[in-house]
Amino acid sequence: MTAGRVAILHADDVGMCHGANAAFLALARAGAIDCGSVMVPCPWFAEIAHAAAADPSLDLGVHLTLTSEWIGYRWGPVAIRAPSAGLTDAEGAFHRDVPSLRAAADPVGVEEECTAQIERAFASGLDPTHLDTHMGAALAPEFLAGTLRLAERFRLPLLLPRRIETYLAVLRLGALDPGVYAGLADHPWVAPIDAFAMTPGHAPGGAEAAYRTLLEGLGAGTTFVALHPNMPGDIEAITAGHARARPHWRIDEAALFASGAPARWLAEAGIARASLRGLRDAMRGGSAPTPPAVTEGMPVTTPPAPENRA
Repeated sequence: MTAGRVAILHADDVGMCHGANAAFLALARAGAIDCGSVMVPCPWFAEIAHAAAADPSLDLGVHLTLTSEWIGYRWGPVAIRAPSAGLTDAEGAFHRDVPSLRAAADPVGVEEECTAQIERAFASGLDPTHLDTHMGAALAPEFLAGTLRLAERFRLPLLLPRRIETYLAVLRLGALDPGVYAGLADHPWVAPIDAFAMTPGHAPGGAEAAYRTLLEGLGAGTTFVALHPNMPGDIEAITAGHARARPHWRIDEAALFASGAPARWLAEAGIARASLRGLRDAMRGGSAPTPPAVTEGMPVTTPPAPENRA
């Protein structure tokens, strides 16, 4: 057993579609995941906002959204639509990828749009626990300073792992100098998170092996595990025609975590779980963020292995 390992099991893309909302609500209420984040510009945001306003126990942040990657299912800005801001493509939606956004967007417009997304989340009854970013777009070098200002303004921990290479390795931000992120782990509103991991690609039938390898292999310190669970029914159509998308990744993930197996693997491996609401509240209370790779003082729990609900 490796000491000092903590996992934050996080559902990205909540609000993107009904299936994402249904998966998050089921898994969060079962204790199978710890938290998630909402895509405010997306068509199903209102559904999850109503649910969160009615259930304050849900731990949800804002998944700052500046890109819209699917072929036939698009979304655009909630506030800044002037062509001069460069936030939209020829279809009137966000750009499909981060390099296109970086080439076209005005950083001032990006910060204003992200501000509007956070404010809409608050106005909809959410109590956001943190900020993270869809496809990493709001952390691109051109937009990074504005995103840090928002974390400080709203007093919300921002996901920017200390081992930044674990995050950049899965993003497609385009050309950049990783040195722009040096020292940012010491920013007062950057969450004290060490590393990043995410939904592993796997062949049909291979989910259990892929996730067990991922979770049991987490390194020392606190790892943000970005998951993308989705109930079947809409994700299949949304991902149609997308070269890299595999709907079974999201559907299989939802079923696997609902079974209780991942929580059991973590408990058996001595890997604790953490919440982002607890981290936010500790940071707002004046407590200094826990130094990287040190779990003392972190709002963590080591839950008992759940019953097998498969």
